[in-house]
Amino acid sequence: MTDPAYDFCLLDLDGTLVDIELEYAHGVLDRVGARLDYDFDDHQVERLWYGLQAPRNDLLRTWGVDVEAFWTVFHDEEDPGSRAAATDLYADARRFLERTEVPLGVVTHCQGYLTGPVLESLDLEDRFDAVVCCSDETGWKPDPQPVELAMEQLGVAGNGHRGVLVGDGPHDIGAAWNAGLDGIHIERHDPADRGHCVIGDRRVPSFDALVQ
Repeated sequence: MTDPAYDFCLLDLDGTLVDIELEYAHGVLDRVGARLDYDFDDHQVERLWYGLQAPRNDLLRTWGVDVEAFWTVFHDEEDPGSRAAATDLYADARRFLERTEVPLGVVTHCQGYLTGPVLESLDLEDRFDAVVCCSDETGWKPDPQPVELAMEQLGVAGNGHRGVLVGDGPHDIGAAWNAGLDGIHIERHDPADRGHCVIGDRRVPSFDALVQ
C-alpha cells in the first residue's frame, strides 16, 4: 500500500482480485434456470453475477425467482474444478500482491469449497494470512462480523492497528465502515452499468493506484 498508515489490508475476491470467464457464468445459470424453470437472459446473467444495479437477492425477487431455492441450486451446480479453471487473476491485482508487504486477508462471499480451489489454482493459497468465506454463521457483507473474524485471524483486532478493506461492491465498503476500517472501492464496471456510483474513502480504477 502507498499509505504507510495502514497496518493490514483485507480484500474481496470475486470481481476485485479475480474474474470469471463469462462463458462459465452463463453455463452455471443456464443449468440453474433449467432446474428452476426460469430462463436467465444474457443481461440478467451479467447483472446477477456481478451484483449490478441492485443486491442479488433483490434482483431475484424482482424477477420472481425464489431466493432460497436459487442459492441452493446455484451452489449445487457450481463445480470447484471448473470454477477454478475459469478464474483469472487481474494483472493489476497480481502486481499489488507482489509489491504489498503488510499482512493480507480475504473476505469473500465465495463459498469455501470454491475459494480453496480457486486460490490453489492461482498459486495464492499461501499469500494470505487470513481467509474468511461468508456464510449464515459468519454473516454476509456489509455485516462487520466476517471482517472482524478476518482481523482476529490476522491478530490485529482491538489493538489499535489501522486497516483497510478493498472491494468492488457497496457491500464491501459497508462492511469496512461497519467494522471501523477504511473502505477503498475499485471500480471494475462502468458506473452506468452498475446504475450508481459507489462511495468509499477512496475510489480507484485499479490496484495500480495503490502501489508504488
